Amino acid sequence: MKLLLTLLLLVNFAGNPDLAAIRKMYADVTKSENNAKEFVTKLAGISNNDDKILVAYKAASILLESKFEKKLGEKIERFKEGAKLLEATIKSDPSNIEMRMIRLSIQEDVPGITGYKKNIKEDKKFITTYYASQGAALKDYLKDFVLQSKSFSEKEKQFVK
Repeated sequence: MKLLLTLLLLVNFAGNPDLAAIRKMYADVTKSENNAKEFVTKLAGISNNDDKILVAYKAASILLESKFEKKLGEKIERFKEGAKLLEATIKSDPSNIEMRMIRLSIQEDVPGITGYKKNIKEDKKFITTYYASQGAALKDYLKDFVLQSKSFSEKEKQFVK
């Protein structure tokens, strides 16, 4: 029994997480602190040298984790760390639509006092412009995001329907 548990844990934490699983988790990550913590744990082993999309999700996990910090100083530090990592990742591949979607999803939900809302229009335009040229799985994922997004009006959401 101990061997089976050890093997399950090893398989669960060995290597990089599956992108499809991360996408699925990300859709529900803001629904509870438990979901956010699970997401953070799943991405804890990602380093800055890994797949840039996974690094962008790790940055998002740090930003989300900051929301649940109890001390203001720690909350601010974690937020800055996550925002800096996300911006650096996007800068390394500015044409990546999924990383733009991650940033948009973060920026539309953070309080205005953070000052981290400056790319909403830019990212909306980027997603709108390049949505049609994406693969089927990514298009479905982006469509789900756009349809629930607060940043797109009902009229603007028509491009995914």
